[in-house]
Amino acid sequence: MAPLQLLAVFAATFIVMQTTGNSQTCPDCFVHSRAAHYPNSEEKGTETGSCGFGTFGATINGGDVSAASDLFRNGLGCGACYQVRCTNSNYCSDKGVTVVITDQGAGDHTDFILSQRAFARMAQTTDAAASLLSLGVVDIEYRRVSCSYPDKNITIKIEESSDNPHYLAFVIWYQQGKKDITAVQLCETQNFVCKLLDRTRGAVWTTTSPPRGPLQIRMLLSVDDGDETWVVPVNNIPENWKAGDTYDSGIQVDA
Repeated sequence: MAPLQLLAVFAATFIVMQTTGNSQTCPDCFVHSRAAHYPNSEEKGTETGSCGFGTFGATINGGDVSAASDLFRNGLGCGACYQVRCTNSNYCSDKGVTVVITDQGAGDHTDFILSQRAFARMAQTTDAAASLLSLGVVDIEYRRVSCSYPDKNITIKIEESSDNPHYLAFVIWYQQGKKDITAVQLCETQNFVCKLLDRTRGAVWTTTSPPRGPLQIRMLLSVDDGDETWVVPVNNIPENWKAGDTYDSGIQVDA
């Protein structure tokens, strides 16, 4: 191979290695992509999202929510927060909008399908927001950010399909920080025996024949670098738990 060809191959390889390295070593860096909005939705999110949040998924974070494609990660991405900002300087603000993932969906090479409210909030002004919405799909950049709900603790919502004491299904509300909930344990509070639960869809965790007595739900928070932390609630779920009820864990997570 000629020297100039070798040089070109080396340069291309170096660029690829440098780009890959930056994406791995700079978790706070922005990633370029595209975003759309739900064309026929209400201003806020959907009540039938794939995460299983139900009506909560339409109103969390003031309705600044989004469906995700690859970032959905088979439900692991449910509840994660991202700063999303469009890149058209004629319409878009520098701050953009922070959205919570509540659904799964993909458009024309998009990573996000935002609620109309969230899509409009990327704009500088009300007039610019109308122009953005009319475009439908825009170039963006995004990064993972911490979810913060200062006046809310992590909350357990018992699914309507649950049947005490035969079957328990629940969703975790107000996931906080930048870590993923990668595992959940259901523990008896009397003899401290714990069992790992199944993620059946989205953010829904289930088990058959849950133990009797008050229950403790422990969550494993993880990041890509391998750092893992078990979070233990202050408050337990009472023995007489009911389908449809919500239970405050008594804890918040900053990291």
